Amino acid sequence: MINLFKIKGQKREDAANAAGRAPIKKQSAGELRLHKDISELNLPKTTTISFPNGKDDLMNFEISIRPDEGYYLGGTFIFTFQVSPSYPHEPPKVKCKTKVYHPNIDLEGNVCLNILREDWKPVLNINTIIYGLNLLFSQPNDEDPLNHDAAAVLRDNPRMFEANVRRAMAGGYVGQIYFPRCI
Repeated sequence: MINLFKIKGQKREDAANAAGRAPIKKQSAGELRLHKDISELNLPKTTTISFPNGKDDLMNFEISIRPDEGYYLGGTFIFTFQVSPSYPHEPPKVKCKTKVYHPNIDLEGNVCLNILREDWKPVLNINTIIYGLNLLFSQPNDEDPLNHDAAAVLRDNPRMFEANVRRAMAGGYVGQIYFPRCI
């Protein structure tokens, strides 16, 4: 029975090629799942999605987060998502393109979010990751940091941490490190 479907599909493809149309590109299971995830996105009002390589490249996209509360209020932070064909069995690779003073994002843009690593499960989706990233801005976590200096300041002196965040977002130095403006 399955062979009949394969033969019918091959005949349809051959007919399309003979008619001069481009061959239909087969989508991987990861691409199909990602297409479903993106079509079902329920983005918070602080978040937008864009496809810098065009809508044909769903496997690479950007999320822009503009927090409306907390230390990072008013900033704009861009994250790149690279999704492998083996998604959802592997989490997407997420990087922060905006240099930010944050305990859970290092200066190279690596993001410390448990669901992107050890706690990833195939039942999770892009929406879950986006909500997790938003949560990092409303509730930075000093207990599991990538930027240990920022985490120590947040833990020991929250007022200084807030001043450092404001200085970094306005475009300035925190210690010896320069942060471009993101407000």
